[in-house]
Amino acid sequence: MKYQHTNRNGFLIGFIDFFTAGTFLLIYMQLGLQKELDEILGRRTQRYYVAYLLGIPTLFVYTLIWMARIAEELKTKAMELGIQGKHTSFWHMFGWNVFGILILVGPMIATQRFFKTLNQVEIELNKRNS
Repeated sequence: MKYQHTNRNGFLIGFIDFFTAGTFLLIYMQLGLQKELDEILGRRTQRYYVAYLLGIPTLFVYTLIWMARIAEELKTKAMELGIQGKHTSFWHMFGWNVFGILILVGPMIATQRFFKTLNQVEIELNKRNS
């Protein structure tokens, strides 16, 4: 699979998602991101809309843990591919979303690192598949 969207701005996505209470990412996942994550991780992940719906009664804790687990898997994939640098992780995603909310930009920082890692993985996979 050739990944087309390797220049996503994670901070902007996190900003929009924060102020739309997660509905932006809900739509963005359906527009192809979920399929890309499945392809990269080599398995069918739980659909984000299910995690989102299960997150509503848990004040989105379930959704956050779902995203943090995907972040950890993405970090593992980046390391397998030998990509150097700082990667997203479970604790980076979880910590910045929980404690970083106090400074308002925490979720954006977490989302930025997530998409930076995703972009690097996709670029490396595109190189290897061409």
